[in-house]
Amino acid sequence: MTARAGVPQRDVDVAVIGAGVIGLAVAAALSGRCSVAVLERRPSYGRENSSHNSGVIHAGIYYAPGWLKTSLCVEGNRLLYAWADEHAVRVRRLGKLVVAFDEGEVAALERLAQAAAANGVPELRMMGGHEVRSLEPAVSAVRALYSGTSGVVDQMGLMRSYVDVARAGGAHFAFQHTVNEIRRSGGGFVVAGAGPDNGTFQIAAGAVVNAAGLGADRIGALARYHPDGGPGHPAFRQYVNKGRYYDIVDGRKAAGISHLVYPLPHEGREGLGVHLTLDIDGGLHLGPDAEWLDEGAALDFRAADDRREAFLNAARRYLPQLEADDLQPGQVGYRPKLSGPGQPARDFLVFADRGYVHLGGIESPGLTASLAMARRVAALLPSSAFPEANIS
Repeated sequence: MTARAGVPQRDVDVAVIGAGVIGLAVAAALSGRCSVAVLERRPSYGRENSSHNSGVIHAGIYYAPGWLKTSLCVEGNRLLYAWADEHAVRVRRLGKLVVAFDEGEVAALERLAQAAAANGVPELRMMGGHEVRSLEPAVSAVRALYSGTSGVVDQMGLMRSYVDVARAGGAHFAFQHTVNEIRRSGGGFVVAGAGPDNGTFQIAAGAVVNAAGLGADRIGALARYHPDGGPGHPAFRQYVNKGRYYDIVDGRKAAGISHLVYPLPHEGREGLGVHLTLDIDGGLHLGPDAEWLDEGAALDFRAADDRREAFLNAARRYLPQLEADDLQPGQVGYRPKLSGPGQPARDFLVFADRGYVHLGGIESPGLTASLAMARRVAALLPSSAFPEANIS
């Protein structure tokens, strides 16, 4: 790239840190409009949260009015189905049932339906117990909220499509590159760290997008922002919440399920509660549960069979015929959260400061919101960061 007068030499216009679904969507959105490098510490893309989740395409039912989680999920749902159609990514628009198991839950379910409709979530309707049983004969519920735009996606196929579009637009991917230093220099940034085979790297970028997921607070601290907040920037310290899944392996007992089936969210319960999800290939899964990790605890994506009884008890609310031998341990995922145990839930954090964009607490519905989030990030990057192009 040729430097203009007064503009330092740059290797790329934008360095994206993190090759999960959000970082990849950002790279796809920016490529072809400016030069992009994606830096990822793992050997390939999507090795952490982006491939260790249910693959659900959310509708935006659960989130507070005015939150980014709400608006980006509703917008992202629409964009994701359109992208999948254009790029031959496998999706299944299954529909979701949020169920009330007894009359005591009906009022809360109706409030949830009203709030979701007020937030612009489309294709919602309430169902009585008879209609629920006509859709899911094995599920016992007195009422349900039906969401017609909920579904599932092939997560790896989606991320592969983002990579393909980004590469076609000229983006470069550097795997096994761990960022250990970020400093401002000449109106841009120098990003440095450890590469493969005990090597090091250093690149000059006009802007930096921190899409590091579970490591976003560490990257933010490298960029000289304090995790607990400071003058001109919010707190972005993250807490990690572990979620386990179990798979239902008895095909006869799983064969009748054709929708996503969720319990009613309860105040004080972490996550949405153990629910029934179908994956893109038709497999039936339970989960996730929720467990807080101590700060600095190692992430272990291996499945352990230590929650079978708890999952079985939760699952029997939906499928009373299940037995312990019908379950086997499934995948494990981790949620980066901006609120810790006992604290009120917080929205996604999208913070921009002079060419640095911080994406914090990007848990569910991050996959659904990925394309909408990428559009927002692109709009936040200053034109001064792009000596060769204007992405506004």
